Amino acid sequence: MKLAFISDIHGNAAALDAVLHDIKLRNVDQVYVLGDLCYRGIEPKRALELVRALNCEVIKGNADEWVIRGVGEGEVPNQALEMMNRERDWIVSQLDEECIEYLKERPTELNLTFGDVTIHAFHATPNSLFEVVQTDDSDEVLTEKLMAKQADLYIYAHIHKPYVRCINGKYVINCGSVGLPFDGLKKASYTLIDIEAESIQVSNVRVDYDVESVIRQFKESDYPNHELLANILDNAKL
Repeated sequence: MKLAFISDIHGNAAALDAVLHDIKLRNVDQVYVLGDLCYRGIEPKRALELVRALNCEVIKGNADEWVIRGVGEGEVPNQALEMMNRERDWIVSQLDEECIEYLKERPTELNLTFGDVTIHAFHATPNSLFEVVQTDDSDEVLTEKLMAKQADLYIYAHIHKPYVRCINGKYVINCGSVGLPFDGLKKASYTLIDIEAESIQVSNVRVDYDVESVIRQFKESDYPNHELLANILDNAKL
């Protein structure tokens, strides 16, 4: 059984196209989406339509919550709040009410079972869409924040930096970001899990796409914060 976990698309439909093509070439059986579909991207509606066409399980991320109700005080630095809400308003202007309702209805976690293998998947932590657990946090922090529920694999997103750790015989996996990586590598990221009768293989896959084309789209648009987003894409860093 081959499973793909994708997340943090952030309206980058070009990156999502490339990832979905790669997934098809690898004969993946099932795709799961861990949130942040539209916000901070130049093609929010097309990205959402591509996700919905998968007919797969999709959960909510913090950026989906922002699209629904706006960015709240204390959720981002004060100096960024006004601009990020302007970005949110631009994203909403590209969507219709059905899109907003779809985001509202998303659950916040997945509990999956494949034979003897159990997977707990969520966007940031099981209890929060916003809490940050980084790649270099200790095993103790990961255990406390991510591994409260019994499972064999724990998969999350949110930080845009893919990694795989083993803690006490369990996998902790971050699938990175399809549309807005922060680890310095200008390639889309997703997680591939291959479950066989007596083995589990986990890998984070990086996929090339035309980053320069997306940067040009931002620069030629009326997106409120296009210079920042173009810079993040160009450097793959926040």
